[in-house]
Amino acid sequence: MYAMLRSVTNGYARLFSTSSRKFGPASKSFTDGAYLGDSLAVDGSIETVELSYDKYSPTNEPSSFKSPLVFLHGLFGSRKNTRTVAKKLSTRLDRDVYCLDLRNFGTSPHHPRLDYPSFAADIENWVGLQKFPESAKPILIGHSMGAKAVMAVALRRPDLPKFICSVDNSPITYPTLDLSFGKYVNQLRLAIEKYKYTNIKDVDAKLAEVEPNQYIRQFLLTNVNKGQRHGHITSKVPLDIVGNAITKGVVASWPYDSNISRWTGPALFIRGTESKYIPDDAIPEIAKYFPDFELRDINCGHWVISEKPNEFMDILSEFIERREDEL
Repeated sequence: MYAMLRSVTNGYARLFSTSSRKFGPASKSFTDGAYLGDSLAVDGSIETVELSYDKYSPTNEPSSFKSPLVFLHGLFGSRKNTRTVAKKLSTRLDRDVYCLDLRNFGTSPHHPRLDYPSFAADIENWVGLQKFPESAKPILIGHSMGAKAVMAVALRRPDLPKFICSVDNSPITYPTLDLSFGKYVNQLRLAIEKYKYTNIKDVDAKLAEVEPNQYIRQFLLTNVNKGQRHGHITSKVPLDIVGNAITKGVVASWPYDSNISRWTGPALFIRGTESKYIPDDAIPEIAKYFPDFELRDINCGHWVISEKPNEFMDILSEFIERREDEL
């Protein structure tokens, strides 16, 4: 069987022929009643941490009526990943733009719990602390892991975001896509914890055993502190916690049920056509959770924002300006 789903791409209607393959959780633990209930809990039962963030404002005083943008990074990323586009978008869209570090990444606090409900709870807590006016609810934008965190916020707190944007991720569980990330953690732990390297080149060489792409290795190395003279290199992120979440399939999981949770607000999905994170047969799943969604394609891989920043900003800006005009 095939389902036909209409999506808007570059302003034109596009038909996708998608298979009826069903996507499910990585294991039973992700769909049992306790986990699902915890995933939706907004009563303060999930312990939160205060997230580190940077704020970028336009040269002129931003309009208090315009919704701020809030960026969330992917696995092994940080708020620094989106600072360049954040600065440009703040001027282009005449509003404040925030870039956040998720728990256990960047300079945000470490916590033994690492999953989408806790990511979402942290974001919800952060938004509450900012006291944005009701007329300027935040527009949440996430890449990869951050995209799932953004989607989780919309399902948990449908009153909180104005719009959401998922950059190269979809509300499904992936059985195999985190395998490479597990290898990265193993190599970093060997270099830092076992061999106690003092030279960053040695850490890079250890990563090169499993990752030939220099760009990806450089990205991964932003998560380590270069040792002082004769000092050991250390990790900025808790590799044990991150590694455990990857191994157990938590990062690849999607702990929500479209029969229970839906968000009817405007949602933009931006897909890298050379990436595997939004396959055509995931599009019906997106429609179940986010019926008012639009899909845009960019000819690039998974690292959409860094690979094609101008195309990304054009698509995001057009969506925001058009949908705000409709309100």
